[in-house]
Amino acid sequence: MQYDLTSLEARKRYKLLSSLVVPRPIAWVSTLSPEGIVNLAPYSFFNVMGHDPAIVALGILEHPEKPLKDTVRNIMETERFTVNLVTEALATQMNQTATDLPYAESEADIAALAMAPATANGVPGIAQSPVRLECQLMQTISTRTRQKIVLGDILALHVEDALMLDSEAARIDLEAFLPIARMGGAGLYCRTADRFSLARPDRNTQPLD
Repeated sequence: MQYDLTSLEARKRYKLLSSLVVPRPIAWVSTLSPEGIVNLAPYSFFNVMGHDPAIVALGILEHPEKPLKDTVRNIMETERFTVNLVTEALATQMNQTATDLPYAESEADIAALAMAPATANGVPGIAQSPVRLECQLMQTISTRTRQKIVLGDILALHVEDALMLDSEAARIDLEAFLPIARMGGAGLYCRTADRFSLARPDRNTQPLD
């Protein structure tokens, strides 16, 4: 089956891409309104786009009723946001924050989440999240719809001590780190505990007969 994405209706494009480009890590984004209200929302069109500089990319879909989602509104007004990574233990609370609250209310309150103070960008992160990326807005790209692509410069990285095997060598205990990921729409997620390793090919290695 082949699809022409330039003419396919948007809903079908979403269903195909969100089901096929998987698993997708989850950015649990915290932002502050100009009045200091914490907004939390999960996004799975997300990844890091390099390390020098360290860049985060968020794809934030349009809101069906409002000109901008609260996350984008806050990022554009304050130019700051924090990405919190989601583990199995935080899945239920993350899902609670996907609800659409009035702008003056905080998802952190309904999910009973404690916030940890920031060290670099002023935007608190989720205290229970083992990994937090404090970001400064680099660029916002508008598509032909109201979808936004947000690029952020990672100013600070917080890693829970229990995940560090060797802080000097920057070695992470991947057996202890149990993030979850999205697997399509309709609330489907996956665990990342089932892993395997492959040695990178060496061009000097002789091929098998």
